[in-house]
Amino acid sequence: MRGAAAILLFAVAGFLTLAAIGAAGVVGAKTYSLLARVFGIGYALLPLSLFLLAFITIRSFEKHLGVVQIGSMIVFLLSTLGIVATIVPSRGGLLGHLISDPLVAAVDTIATLVFLIAFTIVSLIIAFDIHLTAVVAARERLRNVKKDDENSMENVPILTLPSDESEGAESEGVAEEALKGARGAPPKEQERTPVMRSFDNQDYARGFPILAATGGSYTPPPLSLLGKNKGKPEVGDVKANMNIIKRTLQNFGIQVEMDEASIGPTVTRYAMKPAEGVRLAKIVTLQSNLELALAASPVRIEAPIPGKSLVGIEVPNISRTTLGLAPMLADPAFSESSNPLMIALGRSITGQPHFSDLARMPHLLVAGATGAGKSVAIHNFIVSLLYRSSPERLRFIMVDPKRVELTMYNSIPHLLTPVITDAKKTILAIKWLAKEMERRYNILEAEAVRDIGSYHENVVAPALERGEDDDTQPPEAMPYIVVIIDELADIMSAYPRELEAGIVRLAQMSRAVGIHLILSTQRPSVKVITGLIKANIPARSAFQVASQIDSRTILDMGGAEKLLGAGDLLFLSGEMSKPMRMQAPFISENEVKRVVAHIARTNKDAPGVGFEFSAPLASDSQSDFAFNENDDEDELYGAAKQAVVEAGKASTSYLQRKLRIGYARAARLMDILEERGVIGPSDGAKPREIIGAGNADELAREPEETEEERV
Repeated sequence: MRGAAAILLFAVAGFLTLAAIGAAGVVGAKTYSLLARVFGIGYALLPLSLFLLAFITIRSFEKHLGVVQIGSMIVFLLSTLGIVATIVPSRGGLLGHLISDPLVAAVDTIATLVFLIAFTIVSLIIAFDIHLTAVVAARERLRNVKKDDENSMENVPILTLPSDESEGAESEGVAEEALKGARGAPPKEQERTPVMRSFDNQDYARGFPILAATGGSYTPPPLSLLGKNKGKPEVGDVKANMNIIKRTLQNFGIQVEMDEASIGPTVTRYAMKPAEGVRLAKIVTLQSNLELALAASPVRIEAPIPGKSLVGIEVPNISRTTLGLAPMLADPAFSESSNPLMIALGRSITGQPHFSDLARMPHLLVAGATGAGKSVAIHNFIVSLLYRSSPERLRFIMVDPKRVELTMYNSIPHLLTPVITDAKKTILAIKWLAKEMERRYNILEAEAVRDIGSYHENVVAPALERGEDDDTQPPEAMPYIVVIIDELADIMSAYPRELEAGIVRLAQMSRAVGIHLILSTQRPSVKVITGLIKANIPARSAFQVASQIDSRTILDMGGAEKLLGAGDLLFLSGEMSKPMRMQAPFISENEVKRVVAHIARTNKDAPGVGFEFSAPLASDSQSDFAFNENDDEDELYGAAKQAVVEAGKASTSYLQRKLRIGYARAARLMDILEERGVIGPSDGAKPREIIGAGNADELAREPEETEEERV
């Protein structure tokens, strides 16, 4: 019934409207003529009142429609007609004058208007069931919204980058002057505000804990050789950008509350809290609209920020900060750590330095487009490791097909072999590593220890504390081996099956024995970064790439295509659910050369390069990991054989000291001696048995026989 009544009221109101414009025929014309005399110009209020009454009838489906609501609409119509008749007496109509004339005669014109206007307002309040308290509350909310638009950004915290007073240091002299200034002046106390963080003013030249398993001396280079932070980020008006983000989202029906702004070295992240019920996917789809509103590109949306119930909008800075490696290595999280394979990754958007232990990764994949900062990141990793460990504790195998990036490290004593630039030698090195891995597993099995760290702690360290006895062979202190391949795609194109098989085997098994891989490529395709390689290398650093497909190849998700280049990266490890955005520090070629020169100059007595991988590659060795080097070509085999037989003991460290050779060559000579039957197999920390006694007699008689023949 109510629905029918509402439709009927709409129909009558429409008929009266058509009659007023002469579009309702003869009946409409006569009806309009009659009602115009009764209502005057207030005739227009009649269809309006019917429309309002129909609307009230529709609302009555949820609320009760009573006589009060209908009567209030009649009062609204009559009081409005009285107002018209009072203001324009000639056009008020019969009904209007019937209401206004008695009131004007009784209380005069002004009082009549006051009473009639009051009746009009009251009738509408009753008809529509309007509560004055709700009106006042809505007005207060509107006022608060206006105030929020003006002052909502005043209390939003802005997190800025830590400041570094010593900037620059491109040369060693400048660095030394900055270092002296830092020593002479007491550290300034930073203001304690919730929005600022600062570096500790430390002596950059102080040493690091040197973790040499054999107790050898090692002098790490001073931090004054490295550069500091340069420049400050320029972001423009932060609060204006917050207002733009908030209003842009409001235009699409998304209500948000701005939380904080974190100014990083490369981008600024605006954090916000969406209202309840807002789908995060709806915010992510507005990336292009935010780029247009902020006049910045590319804008990256992180929804949600890991560990927070916030959404982050990352906007590029107008100008960026160039981070130096020295402040990062001076951070207590790095300098006071006991992990020998700690590397510096970079600073997050909040300015927090981030480091990672390569032993926990245990391998790292670095990929990105040309010029995105991969090679600089590789230099950062190498220099970080050089500041941590001595040659006795850490050894490198470096592969540089480009021949210009890693060859500058040829003079450091940490190298097992000169920097490899040939694809064939790379495969030989991978095969040697596979055999070395098996040998180390045999030692760990014999000693009943789980990994190389436990071996050093429970076997090597107690032996060093007891001291070395001439009659007792000391346990072998196995160094960590870090393999760095600067351009994986170049070698993969030449020997795809051999390289993939070798990398996969090492990645699967080499963690416990201290062999770790750092692989870099500028071609993040599935032919280079295969599924097996990705499955066994969970830690990945993605720099800027050309497309989302490349980003998915590296990280299994998009995001790297929105990076800015020049060290801007996304880091993902096996312990993280989402990648973290960082800015890698910059290290110049001159800084690397200064560090290398210092290490070479101060560690002349350290064991140097072991040997070179120069054997021909067998054509049918796709799955064979035997080392193909010709054993007879080692010119030191005879000297090594004579040394172990005369001494009555054999160990890798003994051959290193006796023959002044590197670890790799000494280990290979031990393998050859074992294969030739000169020494027995390895039995953990126990001395190897010397089984070539007859050879010792021959070696001892050779000089005498030669002397007699000469006589």
